Amino acid sequence: MADDLNELYQQVILDHCRKPRNFRVPAGAYRTAEGRNPLCGDSFTLYLQLEGDVLHDISFQGSGCCISKASASMMTDLLKGKTAAQAQQYFSQFQTLVTTGAMDEEAMGKLCAFAGVHHFPMRVKCAILPWHAMLAGLKGENSVTTEQKP
Repeated sequence: MADDLNELYQQVILDHCRKPRNFRVPAGAYRTAEGRNPLCGDSFTLYLQLEGDVLHDISFQGSGCCISKASASMMTDLLKGKTAAQAQQYFSQFQTLVTTGAMDEEAMGKLCAFAGVHHFPMRVKCAILPWHAMLAGLKGENSVTTEQKP
């Protein structure tokens, strides 16, 4: 049974990697944030369109490994129509998921596919990069990197 679940999760990630959702530059996006992971080579730009406190539209462009691209795709699907506060709450839950493997299936849905990432510390940065870029965009910051600044 566990092998079937792992296979399903792998298929979800591969599907979003091969056919990413919301992979575009939207009309009307007025907040952007770039996310870079120099060690892996991931580089994405997130585009956010807020109406009041609600993420009316969120999309991304760029290139990266399968994990980062799938994470960005699934994140943008999830966060459309959510408030900034809800987006921050999902960030916290996703960060716990990829760093510990602890998952709240009801809250996280298909994002639980990333639970196994915690076994591969170098991949945690790949999975969380789009989420950090999203937070940066919400704060009005233009960029974020996975590496600490000196």
